[in-house]
Amino acid sequence: MPIWTLHGDGRTVEPGAVVKPNERLSWPGTIAIGAQHVVAMFGATFLVPILTGFPVSTTLFFSGVGTILFLVITRNKLPSYLGSSFAFIAPVQAYNGGKTLETTEQITQAMVSVAVTGVLLALVGLLVQKVGTRWIEKLMPPVVAGAIVALIGLNLAPAAWNNFTLQPLVATVTLVAIILFSVLFRGFLGRISIFLGVVVGYVFAAMTGQVNWDAVAAAPLVGLPEFHLPAFGDPVSWSLLPIFLPVILVLIAENVGHVRGVATMTGDPTINDNTGRALTADGLASTLAGLFGGSATTTYGENIGVMAATRVYSTAAYWVAGAIAVLLSFSPAIGAVINTIPAGVIGGATTALYGLIGVIGIKIWVDNQVDFSRPVNQYTVAVSFVIAIAGFTMGIGSLTFSAIVLGTVAALVIYHGGNAIARWRKTGADDGGPIVPIGQLGGDPE
Repeated sequence: MPIWTLHGDGRTVEPGAVVKPNERLSWPGTIAIGAQHVVAMFGATFLVPILTGFPVSTTLFFSGVGTILFLVITRNKLPSYLGSSFAFIAPVQAYNGGKTLETTEQITQAMVSVAVTGVLLALVGLLVQKVGTRWIEKLMPPVVAGAIVALIGLNLAPAAWNNFTLQPLVATVTLVAIILFSVLFRGFLGRISIFLGVVVGYVFAAMTGQVNWDAVAAAPLVGLPEFHLPAFGDPVSWSLLPIFLPVILVLIAENVGHVRGVATMTGDPTINDNTGRALTADGLASTLAGLFGGSATTTYGENIGVMAATRVYSTAAYWVAGAIAVLLSFSPAIGAVINTIPAGVIGGATTALYGLIGVIGIKIWVDNQVDFSRPVNQYTVAVSFVIAIAGFTMGIGSLTFSAIVLGTVAALVIYHGGNAIARWRKTGADDGGPIVPIGQLGGDPE
């Protein structure tokens, strides 16, 4: 069982301080923070199986198991929740002509590609762990890494807006409550502002008759998740595997962005040493889900937002979150209650959370003093951001590339290609490294 040292008195976090991965708050506080992480991932993690056709309870089960596996493989040093990956939606739907899977046969066929993709990602992680992260640092310097982290959040913005517009008043109440809890209260109440905001939004929706509990009354209290086995012997299962290969790039970007984001927010650069383990852990978690009928996983931006808001990076909270997710997966009734969370509540909460992901990317630039007077840096961010925000897609044959893939590729190509040309021509448009301090600000010169 992991062991954490108590942070301060276990109740308060001093201004400017953070609760590090090897620390924790009091157990009541830790459990509350863990519950908040579960709430944060609800909307997206449940949306993926709804869109793909995978069983919802099974997805929740492997989300929790995957989170615990991730913590074990990263040696309890990297806080992360593994939720359903949006990158798999289009490839999975390809097994039913671009629509939600409708039969068990289609599900078991798609599971093969999910499992194999997870294995390939795990192998990438082992390579990173073997040779180090220097090549990733060269591939994704601060301006690129910040852009990738931010564009993931910005690309999710339309999803927040879609939910927001369905119940604008409920969404507004939820968002306002989150902001007010974060600024009105200090200490514990301020740290769980997102969870409290969701509670306020849910209560408001219930009081105004916007919550439907019919499915809750019909659901049993206890029941097993629905498990399947992949159809490895079916040729159709393997025929669409190439469509899944671009997903690996997205997962690498998401995991690298997550690790860098946590390292930046905690002020601990040694966390970057866990990049290979993070990739391996996410790959194995996705493989495990693919072998038994759950959606593939990835590190979750929503939970990065929770950490940014609470300044609590304790892995203890994620053990709690993983355990809660597993327990909830065995109760169809609780799952039905979770499904009653109105779209407006999700829209209000994700409006804040997705925006916080973008802020984390910007913080990477600030901390590394990225020089945005250089054209290469300007266009690396400008083009990738528009691609992400507008939701660009590109199809080549049967392959469809999402905005996150295209934005990531654009950032890499513009940065490295632009630098090569600018340095060849000696135009000064290349990335010149961190901004050189101009000099002392105020006071007598030394």
